[in-house]
Amino acid sequence: MTVLVFTETNDGKLKKASREALTIGRKLGAGDVVAFASDASVAEEAGKFGATKLYVTNVAGYLTEPYTAALAQVIKDTQANVVLFGGTSNGRDLAPRVAARLDAGVASDVDRLEWTDGKLRARRPVYSGKAFATVEVTSNPAIATTRPNAFPAEEAGGGAAEVVNVSADATSRVKLVETKVPEAGELSIAEADIIVSGGRGLKEAANFSYIRDLAHAIGGAVGASRATVDAGWIDHQHQVGQTGRVVSPNVYIAAGVSGAIQHLAGMSSSKHIIAINKDPEAPIFRVADLGVVGDLFQILPELTEEVKKAKAH
Repeated sequence: MTVLVFTETNDGKLKKASREALTIGRKLGAGDVVAFASDASVAEEAGKFGATKLYVTNVAGYLTEPYTAALAQVIKDTQANVVLFGGTSNGRDLAPRVAARLDAGVASDVDRLEWTDGKLRARRPVYSGKAFATVEVTSNPAIATTRPNAFPAEEAGGGAAEVVNVSADATSRVKLVETKVPEAGELSIAEADIIVSGGRGLKEAANFSYIRDLAHAIGGAVGASRATVDAGWIDHQHQVGQTGRVVSPNVYIAAGVSGAIQHLAGMSSSKHIIAINKDPEAPIFRVADLGVVGDLFQILPELTEEVKKAKAH
């Protein structure tokens, strides 16, 4: 059995979602785990997480068409039985394209995986997270995208992966025009262990400073509801929900978020949910582990100060 993991890098390091995908790939069963990347400098790190080989493409910058061609070729060369993608924007874009190219089945946004009797069995949320479906992918290869933070990343302790260069046709009908990166110091909600989200209860864009202050103090990322993004208070990259990012952090703090269905679908799998809202009937309290009924403009500054005091000791 061979597992191939599509990995992504940032500043010469593997993204968290890729480390998680390598970990679950290693745990699926006996056999080889190999990786695909655009940067040979992560060979040592890929090896630490279980990859024996790192196939490196010659295509600079992510583009769907050349990456599909390169990855499809590597899958054929390695005869991979399972192909895993972290649930990032690129992973969710590339997985179905590769599946279509190879006439393979794909399970998306999975939070459990196992290899049984030559089939990939996966569990994924359905009906906006209200239930879970267990599916079997019987094609060879079987493809899946993993939900971020659903599989804790664990090192295997191996040596550097062997680098294998892959030549791919870089022809594409699309060209990369611009890449926007988050502001300095801003964590991505897709990889953060702690997320502090703001909703309409903030009343205006300037009040997202309350959310940012707490997030920075606690070492977390800034999240937002769809209503605040639609209102132009904050960029879409911060949006949590069905039409934004689906997240599973260890701690999710929702301040002034009522808890619309699409928002709950994006964060209800968080390990611990803390809700702050002045409306005791807000739907967010139905999924919260800890609910605080009160004025967020009084609670958040005090909570931020307490976090700073605790870190100072």
